[in-house]
Amino acid sequence: MSNEAQALLSARVERLGYLGEFFRCTGHQPAILVPFMQMTENLKKALPDKITELGALTIASLATNNYERHQHERLSVRLGFEPEWVAAVEALDPDAHPLLSETEQAVQRFLIAAVRQHGRNVAVEFESVVDIIGADQAIALLFLIGRYLTHALIVNTLELAPPVPSIFAGVDGQ
Repeated sequence: MSNEAQALLSARVERLGYLGEFFRCTGHQPAILVPFMQMTENLKKALPDKITELGALTIASLATNNYERHQHERLSVRLGFEPEWVAAVEALDPDAHPLLSETEQAVQRFLIAAVRQHGRNVAVEFESVVDIIGADQAIALLFLIGRYLTHALIVNTLELAPPVPSIFAGVDGQ
């Protein structure tokens, strides 16, 4: 593994207290993993935390990627978002949850349509997002979709177990 990959992974271990199986497996391709991790960090700079977490939780829920979903539930709470907000996002029904702002509802409607329809016939939803968050953040949102779908593809293919439980573990049979 390259020194750059080791440095990035060491920083992650320090922050989280563990190195997930995802990084152990993808570490076999450091020349790909390093830019993937850099993309993740750049997306955090390009989008507000709440939009990033909305995207991560929505895509993880759509893709049944519990590995990422559980981690982002915890990150969302650490960032100060209420567990009720996390549950509203994970319900994947933006118009039914008053806990989501109009911006969050529009973004989630677009995310759901874009993922389910593979980016086809989502111009109306995308234009709505551009109108609300601007073109720069809307393009970042497209990259965010790709990032989290890539993660889901890897985790689901390798059948990786989540490194942490859901914040809702044991609640209502979850």
